[in-house]
Amino acid sequence: MRTILLICFSLLGTLPTVYGQSSIEKDRDAFRREADRFLSAMPDGLQEQQTQAILQAIQGDTVPLTRIRASRNIPTPLPTDVNAIYITPALRLYTPVKKNQSPLPLLIYLHGGGWTFGSINSCARFCQTLAATGNVIVLAVDYRLAPEHPFPDGLEDCIRAVKLARKKALEWGSSPELISVGGDSSGGNLALSVCLHNLQNGMPPLRSLLLFYPVVSAWNDASPSWKTYQKGAALDGSLMEAFNQAYTRGQAKHPFISPSLCPDSLLSRLPRLLLVAAERDILCDQGKEFTDHVKRLGVTAHREVLPGTVHLFITVPGQDTAFRHAVSLAEDFLRP
Repeated sequence: MRTILLICFSLLGTLPTVYGQSSIEKDRDAFRREADRFLSAMPDGLQEQQTQAILQAIQGDTVPLTRIRASRNIPTPLPTDVNAIYITPALRLYTPVKKNQSPLPLLIYLHGGGWTFGSINSCARFCQTLAATGNVIVLAVDYRLAPEHPFPDGLEDCIRAVKLARKKALEWGSSPELISVGGDSSGGNLALSVCLHNLQNGMPPLRSLLLFYPVVSAWNDASPSWKTYQKGAALDGSLMEAFNQAYTRGQAKHPFISPSLCPDSLLSRLPRLLLVAAERDILCDQGKEFTDHVKRLGVTAHREVLPGTVHLFITVPGQDTAFRHAVSLAEDFLRP
């Protein structure tokens, strides 16, 4: 476990109740036990090193950040029951070898990494495991990264990916009506912003939103979860603030950077969404506030908290029970 983490961290609709809450409660102890082991295996000073690398990159020295990016860009072996092809150098399509139905839902997936690192490879385990169920096609997106490419560059890449997916959905074995978008952390932020941008500009609505511990307010919200978990819980507050600074460049209150600030007239038009939260996470409370708000506006929204978990269970091995639940929740949610 520690070896895996050192490699990864080097150098610096309603859900079916049968699977849902009862299964999550059954695994409560496993969630916390695995998260505790995950935290204990994190290299000392890692997040401080990452924070400093981002701040240096903002000032023009990108060498330390480039090393971090390389350490998180490790290819994942492809299972035999999934085909994967690069549509473009920045788009990778995962298709199950044996499809359980046709057409299949298509999930456009946007990786996390605070808008500053992460890649198609960093989210590959989730994308290919979801495709291996036989029930989902997944398109992973490599968008441009901050601070070299702050808002809106990465968002524009994601918007273009959705446009291409609409054109190619039938060719890929899906349908334009079955396209959803999702992501973890900053990727969840981008997924929300893509959806809101499309709604504002009169584009066809997406089918649904799948969000894992997303950023919905790009600042220190001083919430109880931020105060409690701002140190030592897989995503330090200081690191998150560096992420925000690198991406927003003083525009944190832009509604496509902080979807919580979008007008209700736009938020009320969101498609059905699932938000899966890590309990011990600075972003936990802002996700709850956002989900509660859009539900009051009439959006079909469900929030699932995996008890005892910490940030990163989608992209970094170690919280395997949380990862398994995330895949199952996603599969159930995306099922037509």
